[in-house]
Amino acid sequence: MKSFSKINTFLSFDMKHYDVVVVGSGPAGGMAAYEASKAGLSVAILEKESLPRYKTCGGGLVFRGRDMLPFDISNVIEKEYNDLYIYFDHLDQPLFAHRTYPVVTMVMRDKFDQLIIENAKSFGATLLENHTLKGLEFGDKLTLKTSQGDISATYVIAADGVLGPTAKFAGWTETRQLIPALEYEVEVPQDVYERLAKEARFDIDVIPKGYGWCFPKKNHLSIGVGTFKKRKINLREHYYAYLKILGIDDVLSEQAHGFQVPISPRKDGFVKNNVFLTGDSAGFADPLTAEGITNSLYSGGLAAQAISQHFNDPAQAEAKYLEDLNLRLLPELKFAGYLAHLFYNQKTIRNYLMKSNGQRYCDKITDVYTGHLELNKDIKDRIIKNLGLSFLLK
Repeated sequence: MKSFSKINTFLSFDMKHYDVVVVGSGPAGGMAAYEASKAGLSVAILEKESLPRYKTCGGGLVFRGRDMLPFDISNVIEKEYNDLYIYFDHLDQPLFAHRTYPVVTMVMRDKFDQLIIENAKSFGATLLENHTLKGLEFGDKLTLKTSQGDISATYVIAADGVLGPTAKFAGWTETRQLIPALEYEVEVPQDVYERLAKEARFDIDVIPKGYGWCFPKKNHLSIGVGTFKKRKINLREHYYAYLKILGIDDVLSEQAHGFQVPISPRKDGFVKNNVFLTGDSAGFADPLTAEGITNSLYSGGLAAQAISQHFNDPAQAEAKYLEDLNLRLLPELKFAGYLAHLFYNQKTIRNYLMKSNGQRYCDKITDVYTGHLELNKDIKDRIIKNLGLSFLLK
């Protein structure tokens, strides 16, 4: 925890100084700002737009992510589903996960992100809107060059997403694997909406080496496709084919949003010169589902906690963050990578296993993603062997 012999608020030339500057106001940034300001640090959130701002995202928050939030989100929930359906073209019936709690909670990111920021502000965090980061300078303090002037910080938490500039400014090269996805916010006739709003669903293989999703919101559907295929692919063509699978013949309106998802962590570390990478900036989206909200919340919180606990010792803060990432997040991403290899690159083996034991596997994987099964090495190795992927353990 930082001692409260406060650093001067202003440096020379009236440059504002903060203990921590968080770049980005998404889930990772919001959670980092919340935890750091709650611990008594002076915190600024650097946001290039004004809140609320639309954010491209399917908006499906799994139970584990929702459960780690220390405040109520009921006002921003669009829909909740205790059942999740996974369709395969080789199975007559979908696999499903049923729980007594919401397996997935639907949110619109503009409202969800702003809620987290408002909770951070309640502990004193400052939101700097319309501030675009232009560069970083390293010295006794970190200087952030922004579109509205310079500010300085002892620590910077990069939470500016997959294409955010902070990591590049801080010296990272690109080592993440990025996959393309295309999402549409779709309005359909009421009878079609009511039919599809009964379930949250994934459809495996509606696009080569990928899947489609249909996530109902309050008055529209979030429908998208993403692929783990490295070669160029026509996402729009597969999206329209997926609409036919969903039985959508009449679209009242649709708005497309293309984006990239980082499905592998950076290979050259997550901390440099008091800059901490979190969320998509670090490459923490899940390799199997491409869901990024949960790990963004988790890593943002971990970074802020490590900094606040070891504020006066940057080396210890870095070591604590890396230690905490290695306790759970990084091993689980590696495990999910094994499953993703099976799902998207070993279709014949996957179909055989899903046909014989699919429901059992679906239940176990659901327990992992909802936080009701924390994997140790023995459990992960046993599941991998049961899935027929023993060669990946060698």
